[in-house]
Amino acid sequence: MPKAPSEWTVLSMLEWATEFFEERNVKSPRMSIEWLLADVLSVKRLDLYLIYDRPLTAEELDVLRPLVKRRATHEPLQYITGHTDFYNVRIFVEPGVLIPRQETEELVAWILELYPKGETFSVLDVGTGSGCIPVALKKARPEWDLFATDISDKALSVAKNNASQSEVDISFARDDIFNPQAFSDRTFDLIISNPPYILHSEKSTLDKEVKDYEPEEALFCESTVQMYGALEQLSSGALSADGTVFLELHEDNSGEVLDLFEQANWSAELKNDYGQKTRFLKAKKA
Repeated sequence: MPKAPSEWTVLSMLEWATEFFEERNVKSPRMSIEWLLADVLSVKRLDLYLIYDRPLTAEELDVLRPLVKRRATHEPLQYITGHTDFYNVRIFVEPGVLIPRQETEELVAWILELYPKGETFSVLDVGTGSGCIPVALKKARPEWDLFATDISDKALSVAKNNASQSEVDISFARDDIFNPQAFSDRTFDLIISNPPYILHSEKSTLDKEVKDYEPEEALFCESTVQMYGALEQLSSGALSADGTVFLELHEDNSGEVLDLFEQANWSAELKNDYGQKTRFLKAKKA
């Protein structure tokens, strides 16, 4: 453990905790302490360097120390602070619910780019998790009608809270991708899903903070064909005649999903994320 400084300031805490996290192989050690300290002090991460010589009070240290200990065990920052930012909205998260990813923000951005303000769409998000996708879409397009499903009661509770916190109206329902029943009397202009797409055989390759803390049912699927085949069938029945499906994919299995949709008579295309990984599929019935 690194030697404690004689006085705890913003800068000395940043330096001490960075070394502490490095010794424990914590991912992104500097960013980790910036995130935690900024949350405790209620400032932006970059603003920490404007107050780097500010002493930390005993009360602030009492709040911060247990957070640092939790991070040292590789617990995700979003679970420790209880929230994350996602496409201009604050999303609250807790253990048992998947943490929103930057790639999913890119999916939301792509959809909003393709569908500017003005038209009204009916949109279904399948496997909504924290509700980040429908909340972000509804916030940006208040004229749209948003619906969302998940099999997890915990996820639905968190998603409903996020909709309430962002003051948006979204219809939520418990549903199973493999036996969909919810909103069966409706058709949708857009169907979106970021489903569980990691194969169980890949678990050992994941970061400790993912495989040890995030819910397995939101991460893993039995097979790519099984998961995306179910989404294809759901979409075939629930999509309006001129509707569009948007899916997030595993970059290694994107070709498999494209083939699945094309063989089912969809006109489909793949799109890369900012890291140049094939991450998204857009499909319309041919």
